[in-house]
Amino acid sequence: MPSAGRRHAPLRSDGAVVPPGPSSVDLHAHTIRSDGVLAPDVLVLAAFDAGVRTFALTDHDTIAGYRQVVAAGAVPAGMTLLPGVEINALVAGDLGLWEGELHILGFGMDDRDEGFEAAMARQRDQRRIRFGRTVDRLRELDLPVDAQVSELDSGDDDALGRPTIARALVAAGFAASVEDAFSRYIGHGAPAYVRRDGLGPDEAIRTVVAAGGIPVLAHFREAPTRLELLRELIDVGLAGLEVHYRSFDAATTASVGKVASDLRLLPTGGTDFHGDLGTYAEAHAGLWVPPEVGTALLERLGRS
Repeated sequence: MPSAGRRHAPLRSDGAVVPPGPSSVDLHAHTIRSDGVLAPDVLVLAAFDAGVRTFALTDHDTIAGYRQVVAAGAVPAGMTLLPGVEINALVAGDLGLWEGELHILGFGMDDRDEGFEAAMARQRDQRRIRFGRTVDRLRELDLPVDAQVSELDSGDDDALGRPTIARALVAAGFAASVEDAFSRYIGHGAPAYVRRDGLGPDEAIRTVVAAGGIPVLAHFREAPTRLELLRELIDVGLAGLEVHYRSFDAATTASVGKVASDLRLLPTGGTDFHGDLGTYAEAHAGLWVPPEVGTALLERLGRS
């Protein structure tokens, strides 16, 4: 399991995946339109410079970054940029899942679909409520970060997340790093933790499918032991499983990959780049997503 502080804490293992070369595929990355640190156009260029040719921006609950890059004509020649999203879906009941969530990635949604945008707007509203409650709780704990949050919040209709609050805690001198902020203050079980509200997994999957997208379960290292749950999600419309996740070791990649193959789920993979632990080039250096993964996704989307 990851550390108690964050869902995405990198695994440290002697069995790390060794990339045979620069990965040309990255289907999981975040910008300032949710909880990343780079502007969408800057991240797209950084990925292209690192050798990525099939790329997806998967900000939480928004495809605004994709729209922004496309509208500006900032997609480099030779790169296929996909509209993507990550939805933190709440699981009803105690299934023993980290923070009671499953993360649903969506690829290839129609960025003009009104139903999809309405659902994501509701998700962002819930995020902003949680964000405010967390800041309030920190203030009650004599850890005020209002000023720092104001500087970090763009004021746009972005999908605010806890990493922004963590960066505010660092800027205020209350934490040494984003990971430290999660571990001591805002992570699951910490004093300022506030549970989120929003879509459940079934609703998230159906929302992606209704907009013409492909729903994929993200960074689910528990897949080999949760086959019944996966089959239930497949019945709802789940079509893929993130296999080549940057912080998976080789054994985890192999075991999750076998599940994807056995259940006929489309494998995907990516860096899950946010920017707190280094540059995109550094994150990309530890990533290997086989080129055929990108090809299969594009074929499924009819974009080959």
